[in-house]
Amino acid sequence: MGASHVHETGISAPASGAPCCVPSRGSNVLQAEDAVQLAARFKALSDPNRLRILSIVSENKDAETCVCDLPEPLGLKQPTVSHHLKILVDAGILHREKRGVWAYFSVVPGALESLGAILSDQK
Repeated sequence: MGASHVHETGISAPASGAPCCVPSRGSNVLQAEDAVQLAARFKALSDPNRLRILSIVSENKDAETCVCDLPEPLGLKQPTVSHHLKILVDAGILHREKRGVWAYFSVVPGALESLGAILSDQK
């Protein structure tokens, strides 16, 4: 074993003077700006009602769901559903298309896959 010395913290470090806790600077290290955007997306998904909305929208055979079809299965009032939908749209997870008086929502292509890919790349 190589020589080492003990810092005042009681932690052993290599005697060569090389720092022992320097993070790697690989290409998969999450940058600050990307971390902010990623955190916003995960925050949008951190609410059980929003996860249920995402589940309903993503499972719709027509690949989109009218806002009018969400309050009943969720057991929520329309304004609450609209609030949750806005958060998911602002996070880039759902796409909103207005048609007459109704809004239709669909999952942004690749949005969920990109979240999974980012997490698996951080290993």
